[in-house]
Amino acid sequence: MPSLVADYASSDDESPSVALVTTAAASTKPTAAADVEDLDDEAAEEKARGDLFGLSEGHVLDKSGAVVGHLGAAAAKGISAAPDVLAEDPNAPTAMITRPTDKVMNVNIAYDDMMRPTLGPENPYDTRKNKGMNSVAGHVEEQSMDASTFLQQHRTFSVHGYALNPSALTEFIPQDQIVGDMTAASSHNFAMIDNLKGTHASRRELKRRRQATGDPSVVDGEGAYVGPWGAWQGDEDVDVELEEDMDEWRAEKRRRDDESAAAKERLKKAGEEKSIFHGKSLTDYAGRTYMHIPTDLGINLRPSEDTPAPESFIPQACTHTWTGHTKAVSAIRLFPQSGHLLLSGSMDTKVKLWDVYHEGNCLRTFMGHTKAIKDVNFNNDGTRFLSASYDRQIKLWDTETGQCIQAFSNGKIPNVVKFNPDEDKQHVFLAGMSDKKIIQYDLRTREIVQEYDQHLGPVNTITFVDENRRFVTTSDDKTIRAWDYDIPVVIKYIAEPYMHSMPAVTLHPNNKWFAAQSLDNQILIYSTDGFRQNRKKRFAGHTIAGYACAIGFSPDGRFISSGDGEGNVVFWDWKNGKILKRLRAHKQVVIDHVWLPHQHSKLITASWDGLIKLWE
Repeated sequence: MPSLVADYASSDDESPSVALVTTAAASTKPTAAADVEDLDDEAAEEKARGDLFGLSEGHVLDKSGAVVGHLGAAAAKGISAAPDVLAEDPNAPTAMITRPTDKVMNVNIAYDDMMRPTLGPENPYDTRKNKGMNSVAGHVEEQSMDASTFLQQHRTFSVHGYALNPSALTEFIPQDQIVGDMTAASSHNFAMIDNLKGTHASRRELKRRRQATGDPSVVDGEGAYVGPWGAWQGDEDVDVELEEDMDEWRAEKRRRDDESAAAKERLKKAGEEKSIFHGKSLTDYAGRTYMHIPTDLGINLRPSEDTPAPESFIPQACTHTWTGHTKAVSAIRLFPQSGHLLLSGSMDTKVKLWDVYHEGNCLRTFMGHTKAIKDVNFNNDGTRFLSASYDRQIKLWDTETGQCIQAFSNGKIPNVVKFNPDEDKQHVFLAGMSDKKIIQYDLRTREIVQEYDQHLGPVNTITFVDENRRFVTTSDDKTIRAWDYDIPVVIKYIAEPYMHSMPAVTLHPNNKWFAAQSLDNQILIYSTDGFRQNRKKRFAGHTIAGYACAIGFSPDGRFISSGDGEGNVVFWDWKNGKILKRLRAHKQVVIDHVWLPHQHSKLITASWDGLIKLWE
């Protein structure tokens, strides 16, 4: 093999004293090329491995013939000052250098080399349990299979329980190429479902079991034409397990029907209107019932219209607690004008009538609703009242006798009921419904005489203004609408992008303003004549978001009050809007409260804790 450095000289080296020669310069020794020609192929290969570039055969001689330079005396003595630094022998590679981004290897690597441990420090952030997995589910291998082949294998496995192993070698070995039921595969000679065909005997047996086509001239009965829809013999056999399941299903259905019938019977009994009087005697020594306005209190409960309201003060302490409701109280109303009786509706489906000034007992319980009470409302003289419930019923009750006079329902949930305040219209009431309508109902004809249907959400409040010629309604559609009574046309529409729903509205004692409880934790004031907002009056500082907490005014109009979601009653000054007091009244939300009309500092609160309290 010729040396790679033979006959090589630098073009920049012009010194004749240094020449690059070979050990074959002497005429007495053969050349390296001649030696290679005499060697066989194996010896040439061994020589190439030992000295690929022929570096051991080259020297540099000076003028005297001594070996000098980097191939000088050290090389002559067998000492290499510059050892071989080639990483690999190109003719006999023992390793493969790859970049981290390489994805394809063009050589075959031995299994032992592939399974060697990874050199270098371990990755402390590698939390995989199986280091060989390349996906969350394990190790996924790429496999090329068309949709037709996949469907064939899927159907074969679904029907017969075996399929071809996609990871098997190309050489067909049944134990390796088949996955699933080997017995079934062997019985079908390892054929796929597309290649399986029934035997002549099996096809003849199926044909024998098939019902006869029948006579086309016969429509019904024996021998009727069935055509290709004929049944197979044996299909009508009853599965024992299926029949047992049907028996269990029938028994369960009978049990559910019995429970449903019992529940309907209980609802029917609960819906039967009745009342319970809790006193010893319905009348006193003079034959007067609890409807009689007391005169032995030292308080005039029948003042004239021109009598000014007493000067009011903020209550300080609880003086009495009414207990009797088993669930949250949703609404309370005082007896008109005198306020000596208190009516309360609760989520326990009951309406109770309480004494206010004497012993504070429960006088009568009205039962007739099957779901929670939503609202109650007295007529002008207090002899009757309406109750609205989530059972979609509105019922008219006699306050004194406890008799249910009339029941009404239009199939929707009533949110608010209100008698017309005019004396000549006490037979008419309005109800705000959950179907976005306001219905006007006549108790004499027992019919709906008018509908107001401009709202886009459930109606929450109805407030009469302008000497009862108009009324204002609020809804979940975040608007305020004003109507002329008995005319279903909106005369004023109030809607702003920043407005929230207003589930509670109360009229000021001077009838010039009404306050609306906005669900963004503030109370807004509007005039009753032009329905304009008074932006100078805004009452905030309480948290009522999500609760329809009622608003109250003191009898003289000096204070405005509201319950909140934390069980407090907050009092503001009507003139400057400052918070005067935050009274801790209940453990749960104070949903409603009323001021006693003829006393200067008495307040009644109702809460979702089921209690009603008197504060003074």
